[in-house]
Amino acid sequence: MGVVKVERLTKRFGKVVAADEVSFEIAEREFFSLLGPSGCGKTTTLRCVAGLETADAGTIEIAGRPVYRAAERLDVPPNERNIGMVFQSYAVWPHMTVFENIAYPLRIRKVSQPRIAERVAHVLRILSMTGLEQRRPSQLSGGQQQRVALGRALALEPSVLLLDEPLSNLDAKLREQMRAELKLIQRESGLPILYVTHDQTEALAMSDRIAVMCAGRIHHLAPPEEIYRRPATAFVLDFIGSVTYLPCRVEARNGARVTLRWREATITVPSPPHVPRGPDVLLAARPESWRFVGDGGGLPGTIVLRSFHGSGFEYHVRLGETEITVMTPNDIRLNEGETVRAVVSEGLLLEPDALSRPEARAA
Repeated sequence: MGVVKVERLTKRFGKVVAADEVSFEIAEREFFSLLGPSGCGKTTTLRCVAGLETADAGTIEIAGRPVYRAAERLDVPPNERNIGMVFQSYAVWPHMTVFENIAYPLRIRKVSQPRIAERVAHVLRILSMTGLEQRRPSQLSGGQQQRVALGRALALEPSVLLLDEPLSNLDAKLREQMRAELKLIQRESGLPILYVTHDQTEALAMSDRIAVMCAGRIHHLAPPEEIYRRPATAFVLDFIGSVTYLPCRVEARNGARVTLRWREATITVPSPPHVPRGPDVLLAARPESWRFVGDGGGLPGTIVLRSFHGSGFEYHVRLGETEITVMTPNDIRLNEGETVRAVVSEGLLLEPDALSRPEARAA
């Protein structure tokens, strides 16, 4: 049984359906992310779980206890749902020390002073902030302030942590560092996390499972690797990672492989989970699925842009009217304007108009 259980949650703002029959469960110790672009409904869904928004339909349970049931008009207040929440802004009290900030919600609940001291010390140890108890927020780095906000949420020993874009105000290097720290903190605390983000790298790196949302609906709910390699819809494919599209015609379906034709060239790829019935398709492939080969094979093209990415080079290659992206190791260094030939090892096949229909099947 999940620690958090959401069933057919619907929330409207006038004519806009922000959450459209959203359903998911979060297991014990699970890091669960709602991922999608701005306006997709992910924050609205989290706020409904928190009790900060009242849904129009559906049910929500936390730790086996119903906190929202539309049919019964049950709507438990946020402070009675036993949740911990961290917002996009740090929201730490500038006039309070680290200790006082973390202890604040415990004092509001009139917890005894010995228990407060014990609980704050435990949280500081989890956050690796022991010894910083008397510092004020102005004496802390951005990452440390974020940990204080997290510590305040942990202090109440909640059933689940709700995190709404908590790293978006940090610079790139600190954001990367905090991703790792958040995972370690979660493992140490043992709490499940409901995490909202628009950053796909963040979600892929930290999550046990991801629900990718678009226009208020969940398009795909799965572990990160499946989301990336076998996306369920055209929207998920296009939103997660980098992908380029090549219009082709299906020449043959030979069991485990599909033969395609692009102009005068033949492309053979492993048969993906879904092959459209019509002859015309879009071949969708990740940059790492393409590679350059010598004369006599592959698709002819011209390098129009080269970018260095530390671990390798990214090449934008013009193939006729289409442009593809190819990632290579550092030892493959080619020049802009150079003629190349490219082959693809795997990809997904979409109907020609799939990109105009986000819900179109991709796998």
